[in-house]
Formats: sequence, C-alpha cells, structure tokens
Amino acid sequence: MPRLNAAQRHEVAFTLNGAPARVEVEPRTLLTDALRHGLGMTGTHVGCEHGACGACTITIDGMPARACLTLAVAVEGCDLRTVEGLAPEPGRLGVLQAAFRRHHALQCGFCTAGILMSLDAYLRHRPHATRDDLTDVIGGHLCRCTGYAPIIAAAVEAAALLRGEPTEETPTYA
Repeated sequence: MPRLNAAQRHEVAFTLNGAPARVEVEPRTLLTDALRHGLGMTGTHVGCEHGACGACTITIDGMPARACLTLAVAVEGCDLRTVEGLAPEPGRLGVLQAAFRRHHALQCGFCTAGILMSLDAYLRHRPHATRDDLTDVIGGHLCRCTGYAPIIAAAVEAAALLRGEPTEETPTYA
C-alpha cells in the first residue's frame, strides 16, 4: 500500500457487486462510511462500530469481513460484495433472501444484511453445511428481535435449495 497523506483525500478503486467502483476518501474513512455515504450502499448497517454485532458484514475477495473495522483505502483492487449484490436482478430475491422471507427470519431487519452476507460466503465455500455449521456461522451476529430459530431454518432451507435438494414447504423451527 502506498504511503498516504492524512491531509488529502484518496481515490480507491475496487469491484462492488460485480461492477467497477471508485470512491474518494480520507485515509481514516471506514469502509462502512465509504459504502453508505460515498456509494449509497445503505444495506451495510453500522451497529456497534467495534465488529461485535456483525451488522456491517460484507465480503471482501469472497471472505466475510466487518466493514466497520476496515479502512476504505485497504480495499484498493479488491472484490467487494454487499447485501445489494445478493439479488440476481432488481426486484428479485436471491435464494437466501427468499428463504429468510418464507421463514419470517427477520423483524426489524437491522442485522439481516450482515447475517445474509456471512451465510452466503459460507455456503459458497461449503455447500454441504449442516445445521450445526450454519448455527456456528451466525454465532458471530447479534439479533435482538427475531431469535435465531427462524434464521437457522431459513439457512438450512437455502443450503438445500442451493444444492438442488427438495425442501419442506412449511417452515419448521425445531
């Protein structure tokens, strides 16, 4: 990384949800702020600003990362994906998003984007994840409204659908 001058703004270029993106930031700008305020990606939420709640989770080069702990200048040349990138096209939900909807796996929705991003990254690398695996994945996220049972049920269903397996029509939370 080149030496940065704190008194100047710097252009950072990367891929965002499959498209080239550029944003001008101060060296101290957090990635959450660059995404939300510089690029309008408001699905990435700022909760605790300490990396503990998981609401700001995105993927950087395919791996989940807390955007509130990442400096925007650190993602130069990286491939970023936010919750806005999960939908296959405008107006359609991705597999995980649709499963969350079917299972009522969200209430206020504040934590949902981060949980979706962690699950998406995990399932891309481990499509045969078990219920226990998926429970561990969301263990790094705080949800104050929904409770975790419908979230886990949605994740299990989405994993099966992504593998091409049939699923139950009726949500279960056991």
